[in-house]
Amino acid sequence: MWIGMKGYVFHGPGQSAWEEVPDPEIKDPGDVIVRVDAVTICGTDLHILKGDVPEVRPGTVLGHEAVGEIVETGTDVRTVRPGDRVLVSCISACGRCDYCRVTSYSQCRGGGGWILGHLVDGTQAEYVRVPHADLSVHPLPGAVANEDAVLLADIFPTGYEVGVLNGRVRPGDTVAVVGAGPVGLAAIATARLFAPERIVAVDLAASRLQAAKEFGADAVADASEAPEQLIGDLTGELGADVVIEAVGVPETFELCARMVRPGGHLANVGVHGAPATLHLEDLWSRNVTITTGLVDTRSTPALLRMAAAGRLPTRRMVTHTFPLDHMQEAYDVFGNAAETGALKVVLGVPQHEVVPVHPTP
Repeated sequence: MWIGMKGYVFHGPGQSAWEEVPDPEIKDPGDVIVRVDAVTICGTDLHILKGDVPEVRPGTVLGHEAVGEIVETGTDVRTVRPGDRVLVSCISACGRCDYCRVTSYSQCRGGGGWILGHLVDGTQAEYVRVPHADLSVHPLPGAVANEDAVLLADIFPTGYEVGVLNGRVRPGDTVAVVGAGPVGLAAIATARLFAPERIVAVDLAASRLQAAKEFGADAVADASEAPEQLIGDLTGELGADVVIEAVGVPETFELCARMVRPGGHLANVGVHGAPATLHLEDLWSRNVTITTGLVDTRSTPALLRMAAAGRLPTRRMVTHTFPLDHMQEAYDVFGNAAETGALKVVLGVPQHEVVPVHPTP
């Protein structure tokens, strides 16, 4: 059915290739096979290639975000059927374990969690097997184009859930987002849903600070120029109510800890490949809440409805598009974002006619 299938294979730190891979097959009754029509690259994929995620074994097809068409289903699948256009979530959920019962899908103990492109072959291929399909793929409304929908597989749920919701953004808050890459921009865009007083974006790249303004930041600061001073000036030296770390390096985590006010929230979103120092000698008495998290994707249905209604700036995040078989070129562009200006790259071609949604007069 898909003879000569190819995928982007991890062979060890710094080694990867777009090459022929085995065809995916239904292994469990809850599986589906999806033909991949659009896929993107995540910062986590770059961490894998650097060797920061040692659980990924050489020979694994990377990728955990996709849009495509169901071509085959297992006997237990009830919510989708062949021919359905779906969003493939970055998180798989068995739906039966204790964690899934409270929608903590990322911690699934029934063979789910973050497995695609991590513990099993992922989505950066022509076809992909998706386990636990009833809770792990989402039928797509015709009003949402592939290029928009694929950003709801991981980036927007992560910025929203692990940043904004874990950080408990409230009306009138001062919110600082450190890291204006795709996840940071998604956090900025979704933080605005809660009417904070101001959002401040911090990054080293002028192009990303400009993007942060376009996504809703009220002020921006160069990370190399003492941004904590700007936060102090804006808040009467109290600090930010919520600080979202969206980079994943020790320096940015420690910067966030310096910028949060007493009683505030520090929400870590970034994927860390090295230890960061937790200065409890400064924080122990300040009633600061620090949260970490892997996205659960429980917000995906609501985000899809917002995207269909034109309430999310998804398309503005896509700066580069490629055919699916130009995977290495796309990785080069995304991995050198400081030079290329890349935010999100999308590979694949549209497979359907988008039905525009017009507001009712």
